[in-house]
Amino acid sequence: MTSFKKINTKVFARTGPELTEDNIYWKKYAPPVLIKEFGPIDYIDFSPVEPHYFATTCSVRVQLYNPITKLATKTYSKFKEAAYGGCFRRDGKLLCVGGEEAVIKLFNISSNSVLRIFSGHKAAVHRVFFTADDVRVASFSDDKTVALWDIPSEKQLTSFNEHTDYIRAGAVSPVSSDVLLSGGYDKIVNMYDARTNKKVFSVNHNAPVESLLFLPTGGIFLSAGGSDIKVWDALAGGKLVAKITQHHKTVTCLKIASNGHRILSGSLDRHVKIYDAGTYKTLHALDYPNAVLSIGISVDDETVVAGMVDGMISVRRREEDVKDVIKSKRKKVSYRHAGENLHVRSIDVVVHQEVKEVMSKHDACLRKFQYSKALDCVMMNYVVNKTPHVTVALTQELIRREGLRRALAGRDGKSLVNIIKFLNKYIGNIRFGRVLSHVANVLLDVYEDHLDELSEETRKTFAILSQKLQEEEQLILALTQLQGSMQMILSGAETSSLPTIKEIQSLEPSNAAQTERDIILNIA
Repeated sequence: MTSFKKINTKVFARTGPELTEDNIYWKKYAPPVLIKEFGPIDYIDFSPVEPHYFATTCSVRVQLYNPITKLATKTYSKFKEAAYGGCFRRDGKLLCVGGEEAVIKLFNISSNSVLRIFSGHKAAVHRVFFTADDVRVASFSDDKTVALWDIPSEKQLTSFNEHTDYIRAGAVSPVSSDVLLSGGYDKIVNMYDARTNKKVFSVNHNAPVESLLFLPTGGIFLSAGGSDIKVWDALAGGKLVAKITQHHKTVTCLKIASNGHRILSGSLDRHVKIYDAGTYKTLHALDYPNAVLSIGISVDDETVVAGMVDGMISVRRREEDVKDVIKSKRKKVSYRHAGENLHVRSIDVVVHQEVKEVMSKHDACLRKFQYSKALDCVMMNYVVNKTPHVTVALTQELIRREGLRRALAGRDGKSLVNIIKFLNKYIGNIRFGRVLSHVANVLLDVYEDHLDELSEETRKTFAILSQKLQEEEQLILALTQLQGSMQMILSGAETSSLPTIKEIQSLEPSNAAQTERDIILNIA
């Protein structure tokens, strides 16, 4: 004897995202800890050395945070106006910061003192970076210039004036201390060589450039601006390699992660996307409560920090796998010198828990062939409003059993009104339209000879159903006319059919015109 098969109520359930190694890896972060600052978070940078503190540049100060305690350990506030782009040197001992004062300040991390002040720009300096040799600083300013500074002598070594608008993005090559990148609001990205003091080449990003990033090899760089991220081959003279369009608002920041194997991008759409550095495919996404202005990630991806436009800093720290911790703490027992007759019994016993399946009311009625009662069960308000797909699935089962007419017959008053109201509400839904059109046809067949005997409320709901069906018919006619017009245009232009045409061709009249017959039989 076979068991009773329940109705399939998961027909319209959406499939979840594919579970990959990257999804598992990036989901191992603890819930974020939020820290409130006094203004938008302009820049976040992690110290390359332990304990990997991170510096946040906000308003007129730079704060150093401990990623474990999430508390500020040091504050650099020797600024009269807004500070920008606080960045660590590779040894973690120095911090350079730009700002609205048009100077670059160099701080000693341990003593909290200003070691150098580089003056020469005429407008705000938004980005500053140490070069690969650690003895020079590159600065990118709103005065449309890029400058290179010598740390020991505090002098400007060279300057480039190739942009026609503000420069808000910059990068230094990880393999050459003489190669620089600058991106401006003139939509241009320039590459310079400090040895020749000349521009090497320019590429057009086609949007104001907000961030630049070199990959660890130094031969590939990325530019972010607008909702696009573009990948360029520097060795091929700025050849466009790929275009990433995963954000729907302005991309504000880029970072490298996983020792150069992953790329992170933050955007005003409140998402941080993670890409493969080889294929540029999207692997995972992190969600945030507000627009993301800056992101930072520590060595080995231990901590991810995002700065938002409302001054909130989100700190996510990787959780240790509890199973791995327990395994490492277990004491190893050796039975190498035990007797041959020693039997080691396993103490791990798996007890299978029986899961008792509770049959729903409508399934119980179906099992007893009580079709009318089954339909009443799925017409309850809490079912119709929260899970309409259950009601539609039951009607499909009744159609399959040829019991729909019997379930609809013999009704009057409230139960019939509820059925017609359900049809009125969902008959235009693309997921349910085909099934509910068939239900409406059967309903009319059952009650067409008894309309005068029905209550006034029932007749009104039938009139609303008539209006709904007329609207569906008009929509189908309009789509058919649009299909014909577009086919004429496409055939005249001798072009291939567009996806929208395929979608329109897949639409069928959905029995609305059939149901329209008699337009509810002269309802008053």
